[in-house]
Amino acid sequence: MPTRRDYDADPERYRLGVRLTAWYSHADLQTRVVEHLLAAGVRTVLDAGCGDGALAAAAAGTALHVVGLDAAAPLLRAARRHGTVVRGDVTAFPVRDASVDAVVGVNVLDHLDRPAVALREAHRVLRPGGLLLAGATARADSPELAPFWRPGRTPFDAEEAPEVVAGVFGAVTTDGWDAPLVTLPDHDAVRDYLRARFVPAGDAERLADAVAERGPLPLPVTKRGVLVLARR
Repeated sequence: MPTRRDYDADPERYRLGVRLTAWYSHADLQTRVVEHLLAAGVRTVLDAGCGDGALAAAAAGTALHVVGLDAAAPLLRAARRHGTVVRGDVTAFPVRDASVDAVVGVNVLDHLDRPAVALREAHRVLRPGGLLLAGATARADSPELAPFWRPGRTPFDAEEAPEVVAGVFGAVTTDGWDAPLVTLPDHDAVRDYLRARFVPAGDAERLADAVAERGPLPLPVTKRGVLVLARR
């Protein structure tokens, strides 16, 4: 089932995830996306599901012009600090046909019952030869926590994402990761990591207790996912 969308009702859960990434992650996915965009020679970028504008912040000082699109007003208010934003839904971009060089959708298509709808919108607004980058997390992500918690299956997991994108765009390439890219130092970090992944607060506390009891902490966490790249 799709990942729940609670960004208007509970923006603090999203912000908690952002803080955890800044504190405990050893890699920056947004920087990786920027590197792909620069290598492709694009200029105008639509960041579909931009959140608080992390991609625009990562692209600051480059030749990229990033326009952020999101449906959640609380997150867009933060994203405005980093550049141009527009409120809208990823299934109906308020953007002209063939008007942007690249569309980025990282950890957004899993929220949709039918990711292909958003992918067709991306295809529509891309110029001929334009680039799509769609990011997805694997169901086998965070295996160290598997005895206690597993990510739910979504319509756009890394395991199927290349095939879903290919159904709209044709040929695709992938850039995946499978490495211990996060270290959770203590009980509270484990609890917050789970909370940021939609685990209810009480359950996250109980599961963090179990993880800490089993030990040892700090806990390295293997991150698994993929960027799918395609051209219009």
